[in-house]
Amino acid sequence: MPKHPIRKVTKLGFLWETENPFLFCAHHKDRYPKGNGEQGPAASLAGRNLGNDFTLRDGWRMYHGDRVPGFPEHPHRGFETVTMVLEGFVDHSDSAGAAGRYGNGDVQWMTAGSGMQHAEMFPLVRQDKENPLELFQVWLNLPKKDKFTPPFYKMLWAEEIPVVEVGEEGGPRSRVRVIAGSFQGTDSLEPAPASWANDPAGGVRILILDMDPRAVLSLPKGSDTLSRVLYFHEGETLHVQDQAVSAAHGIHLAPGGEVLLTNGPIPSRLLLLEGEPILEPVVQYGPFVMNTEEEIQQAFLDYRQTRFGGWPWERPDPVHGTGENRFASHEDGSREERGPVGKEGPI
Repeated sequence: MPKHPIRKVTKLGFLWETENPFLFCAHHKDRYPKGNGEQGPAASLAGRNLGNDFTLRDGWRMYHGDRVPGFPEHPHRGFETVTMVLEGFVDHSDSAGAAGRYGNGDVQWMTAGSGMQHAEMFPLVRQDKENPLELFQVWLNLPKKDKFTPPFYKMLWAEEIPVVEVGEEGGPRSRVRVIAGSFQGTDSLEPAPASWANDPAGGVRILILDMDPRAVLSLPKGSDTLSRVLYFHEGETLHVQDQAVSAAHGIHLAPGGEVLLTNGPIPSRLLLLEGEPILEPVVQYGPFVMNTEEEIQQAFLDYRQTRFGGWPWERPDPVHGTGENRFASHEDGSREERGPVGKEGPI
């Protein structure tokens, strides 16, 4: 008799338990109020632990920001971030002088590699109504051979991310956004060039799943060494083969076989992370992920001496103008421009 596909089920909080090659996954969901003239909240910040505000109060957090919510200037080395914004906006700034505003379905793929500083701020661009934000940020490890690759980032714009629809016309359906890897013969956009997701040995697949009530969806068979975790963050009940799982749980799946998902009575939203483990030591200290303690110590020394290129911005928490136009400017001087996109558009 084949073994059940569920290995374990974990409760979801702000940080989600991940498996190799993934290092970290955070789910940000903040119901920010109207914005003020600085693109911060038009609300009192009294009583908040500014600089380290991770307590959900009135439905939102400032994180490390003291004027605009988000994460001011900070360093990374040795891994990648994949930031998937379902709703709201993120303003990117980095030590190479690159910048951008992205959101409402966009994905930023950033390789920290040999070392970079960046800021990730959440601008509250609307002053006439609330500014809800929802995003996933995933940290994906780099193998030893690529830990010192030059820093790099690219945008996967919402309008261009492939979406696969599954189900009979007129019946319950599922929509699968293919962020990395492939699904039912549809390939994702190209990830960053040095990424484990760009290596055929990596087997990386990142999918965002939206399932109608009673929809049925099958996850394809994988290798016998694959790590695979399904994060059921919104809905009521999901059946994985014959086992019911309630929402707000991570479902750690066994490698190998096909997995049948049957949704419950209300719409469900899920994130799938899977990939082949990187079979190397992992030593992490804060924003640095290397293979040895000595490499971690060297990362701190290099950062103190070079600041990974310095910080060319006037403030540690830059925001980029007003409005909902999206853009990306790169170190080489190239620039991408995108207009506003509705939440119900490409998502």
